[in-house]
Amino acid sequence: MEISGNTRLIAHLGYPTTTFKAPMIYNPWFEEQGIDIKVVPMGVKPGDYAQLIPSLFSLTNIVGALVTMPHKVSTCELVHSLSPTAQIAGACNAIRREPDGSLRGDMFDGDGFVRGVLRKGIQVKGASALVVGSGGVGSAIAASLAAAGVDKLALFDTRQASSEELASRLRRHYPALTVLTGLRNPQAFSIVVNATPLGMNPGDELPIDVDAITPGSFVGEVVMKSEITPFLSAAMERDCQIQPGTDMLFEMIPAYMEFFGLPEVTPQALRRVAKIDY
Repeated sequence: MEISGNTRLIAHLGYPTTTFKAPMIYNPWFEEQGIDIKVVPMGVKPGDYAQLIPSLFSLTNIVGALVTMPHKVSTCELVHSLSPTAQIAGACNAIRREPDGSLRGDMFDGDGFVRGVLRKGIQVKGASALVVGSGGVGSAIAASLAAAGVDKLALFDTRQASSEELASRLRRHYPALTVLTGLRNPQAFSIVVNATPLGMNPGDELPIDVDAITPGSFVGEVVMKSEITPFLSAAMERDCQIQPGTDMLFEMIPAYMEFFGLPEVTPQALRRVAKIDY
């Protein structure tokens, strides 16, 4: 479908844009369904981001925005209201304009991650989980794991204050949940998540000591630059079941579509037409 004066836009905001996968999933689906909408990557650095948002949402043909690194946390200060999930996570990855002109933010990373885990038959309720990285995506995953009923949740971030603040929000909303901070050893955790950017660049160190992962644990990744990152490859050598970062993306898109008021879609339908390239 050609871009025309009737085409509506979904902005995909982040920096750098070279790792973006969403346009290769949304756009083939819109094309197949005859929906005149395009997801457009827009590279914006942190210093320019706050100024961009009001201008972007003054466009008459804007449907909404997908938000990715490094803007998920700062977006919370730029919208007028947040969903409960985004409030707990302290991060936002979707923006829409409400009928009164105000901006509404929501967060789907965590739900997408957990939906993928459950679809693979993994028991989340009563499990113990380690989430490495307490930025926007890590906070969302931690919040959704808590909502799904994990018993124990360990948080680690090189910025100790980030994990402590997240732990405080989690304890306030889930007082029965055991929340630990400053712990990076994956031993004895049944679910282990890399929610850091480590793995995006050649030569990155692994986010944790993979040799300490208990064989048979479930290991998830958020990095999407390659399907099987070095971290996931090392986890597979420990006989761990894995979840690539793109699984989270496919699982969260149905929630995005509902948020933007667009037709329903399933992850299976999206996978059938997606043109993912690594």
